[in-house]
Amino acid sequence: MSQKVRVRFAPSPTGPLHIGGVRTALFNYLFAKKHQGTFFLRIEDTDQNRFVPGAEEYIMEALEWLGIAPDETIGKNEQFGPYRQSERKHIYADYANQLIESGWAYYAFDTTEALEQARKTQEEQGKTFIYNHTNRDSLDTSLSLTTEQTAARIAKGDQYVIRFKTPVNETLHLKDIIRGAVKFETSLLDDKVLFKSDGMPTYHLANIVDDHLMETTHVIRGEEWLPSMPLHVLLYRAFGWDAPQFAHLPLILKPVGNGKLSKRDGDKLGFPVFPLEWTDASNMTKSSGYRENGFFPEAVVNFLALLGWNDGTEKELFSLEELATLFDLTRVHKSGAKFDPEKNKWFNHHYLMLQKDEDLAETFSSTLSDKNIDAAQFNLTKIVSLIKERANFVSEFWELSDFFFVAPSEYDAKASKNWKEETPALMQQLVTVLDSIDDFSSINIETIVKDWMTTNEIGMGKVMQPFRLSLVGALKGPHLFDIVELIGKKETIVRIEKAIATL
Repeated sequence: MSQKVRVRFAPSPTGPLHIGGVRTALFNYLFAKKHQGTFFLRIEDTDQNRFVPGAEEYIMEALEWLGIAPDETIGKNEQFGPYRQSERKHIYADYANQLIESGWAYYAFDTTEALEQARKTQEEQGKTFIYNHTNRDSLDTSLSLTTEQTAARIAKGDQYVIRFKTPVNETLHLKDIIRGAVKFETSLLDDKVLFKSDGMPTYHLANIVDDHLMETTHVIRGEEWLPSMPLHVLLYRAFGWDAPQFAHLPLILKPVGNGKLSKRDGDKLGFPVFPLEWTDASNMTKSSGYRENGFFPEAVVNFLALLGWNDGTEKELFSLEELATLFDLTRVHKSGAKFDPEKNKWFNHHYLMLQKDEDLAETFSSTLSDKNIDAAQFNLTKIVSLIKERANFVSEFWELSDFFFVAPSEYDAKASKNWKEETPALMQQLVTVLDSIDDFSSINIETIVKDWMTTNEIGMGKVMQPFRLSLVGALKGPHLFDIVELIGKKETIVRIEKAIATL
């Protein structure tokens, strides 16, 4: 690629960033890094009716958290600024007028009522109303007025929009990096509104003008924008500009059933579909986020990268740096990718195992302080090292390790069947053995206890299961003698004696 790659993520601040949008941002980021290019963020807020306070900040924070922050955006390397479309609105009218002057656009004065009537008339004849070459000369447009008549109506304050004049009877042969050759018949397209009389452009005009002025080389976006591709390419032609290359990403599908994964699916099906938690200010409902649910950002990036892309091997675990090196748009699939919440937990488990025990212990300590447990009294790093293998999230640590901090108050009924008539006497002997040990390290305790059982010909199951039940309250947990070392001699004996008295 001779031209320096410049790609953008251009969301509208209409609410929290859906995971599909996050993947679009990620693929743009990876493509930019692969080609030593620039990834920039533009906020497309021309539709002020749908603007949601806090959404823009949310988008920025989500990209930061994921480690895919833009190279240029609002307040950062603003060489093509402003990066907020509402602050660029003064520039779009000139471009709309250029299209009028070159014959690529026209004024339409139709009222909402008139358009509704035209639609109704078509439907009564069993047809679909499309505003295009079939009717634009007979509708209320500047195409049937002189320049003076049009100017007089605008001066009088008549409401209007500026529509694109789509060429007739042309087959557009276009290329999509992911989908290959795609073709569109211009006669089937409608004349889209580009500019409104309130001085605001529509998405189509603002998007094209901004992509040109910001020197975007590749437009990588969701497949829902594929039907807009012919209009966008024609707009580039109308302005006499070179169009960027286009790549339309496949949909992310629901885990079960058909259709696209929607914003409502997450909390309904019990998993997040947003990177961060979001509170809807209109009704104060909360939607869960990957960050607050205990996912590592690296895990989210890893599983999102594999939704619709792979490197051609069976490999599943990639760092962000590896992804940036390997990423290739031609390896993005055309068909939709099913979202798998269970697989996402598998990814998180992998990244949890890569964390330092000290860091996990520090995170876990806040759970303990919520339970009024002084973490400083325990070897938390060691405890974490023993339990993390069984966890997908730090939030599961308490359930896996509560017995290290609090003696069991009840005993698992099923496991209690291992407590036989001879068990109390054996447990009392075990107390004597433990009490005599000075070096209370796991390996030493295990050696002495096992020697005692062998010498006295006591079966392993007769001691080990009741021993674990006494300390844990159930037949679960890591290596028994590691538990004994960590809770200490005094606590071990207290728990065994309590079990003798209770069971």
